[in-house]
Amino acid sequence: MKNFKNIILDYGNVLFEIDFNRAQEAFTNLGISDIDSFFSHKCHHAIFNDLEVGKSTPEEFRNEIRAAANNFSLSDKEIDDAWNSLLIGIPNDDIHQLLLELKAKYKLFLLSNNNEIHYNWIIDYLKRDFNIENYDNHFDKAYFSHHMKLRKPNLNIFEQLIKEQSINPAETLFIDDSPQHLAGAKVLGFNTLLMDVKPQYLRSFLEENKII
Repeated sequence: MKNFKNIILDYGNVLFEIDFNRAQEAFTNLGISDIDSFFSHKCHHAIFNDLEVGKSTPEEFRNEIRAAANNFSLSDKEIDDAWNSLLIGIPNDDIHQLLLELKAKYKLFLLSNNNEIHYNWIIDYLKRDFNIENYDNHFDKAYFSHHMKLRKPNLNIFEQLIKEQSINPAETLFIDDSPQHLAGAKVLGFNTLLMDVKPQYLRSFLEENKII
């Protein structure tokens, strides 16, 4: 693989393992039907996109879930627990060591479609399990969609990163587990690599692709 100056990493199923099936089961248990069209990896209701770009608040999202389940007695905790059920975690602390190694070699960025409910859970989890306050030490900058009000694969999220960091897409590798996100980046000239293994194998994946 060619030499790069910059690397952009996705979060879910690149660094942090997630399982969409667990959330599908949890939402089904809340009373939501036709779950494959309501929420899946490649297709989901607009309420999830709105949450990811900060267009809707957690409170509005929870009310939408109550409406979809036709159960307005669902508590905030029941809804948050169902939504957070897809979050499994960082497979081992080598992931964080690996990020530091990458940052020493490249300008390193995180670019994640995220939302306030998941973000708060993740930050608490990192503090509790890894004694990490945030990702300031592991990336030159960590970008989250709900902070940016933008989301992948839309071109404007990549364009903002290019502008803020003054990077050349031709000198940049973007790694994501979603082909549709890679397609968006390719339009702007980024080099892309599909993450097709679980996060626990990230080191060997990068070694095989001659990135480390």
